[in-house]
Amino acid sequence: MSDLVCLGIDPGLARLGYGAVAQSGFRLRALNYGCIETTPDMSFTERLLKIYADLQEQINACKPDIVSVEKLFFGRNTTTAEYVWQARGVIMLLTAQNNLPVIEPKPNQIKMALCGTGDADKLQVQRMVQRFLALDEIPQPDDTADALAAAVTGLALGFRA
Repeated sequence: MSDLVCLGIDPGLARLGYGAVAQSGFRLRALNYGCIETTPDMSFTERLLKIYADLQEQINACKPDIVSVEKLFFGRNTTTAEYVWQARGVIMLLTAQNNLPVIEPKPNQIKMALCGTGDADKLQVQRMVQRFLALDEIPQPDDTADALAAAVTGLALGFRA
């Protein structure tokens, strides 16, 4: 039986977290994780292109079976939301080009999958990521831990979502 690999993504323009998690039976292990960072001194289109190219590299490296992209929720900051939605469009384009099924868990679904409650705080989720994946430390920055949490949730939800 081969591993099932899920690439989790925490969308963002300045920082996009990614984390590949493999599942073999009930065992989970982190394959690779990190953060794609863009800077305000880059043009908006250069930032999107960097996200596109760097995320394609991750897809090539981990060869995921599924991609889990955290569903976005924004309160009042519509300007930030607009930029993140456009970065999310790049993510969705890449999944389509690579013929990858996408799962889109909401933040409370991720909290529920990892902590057993949709009201878990950020530190609880990060600690559970560390525990589930037997990592020495909580992955940093937060975007990376969030992406690994999305990947674990994607594996828990499977192809049913």
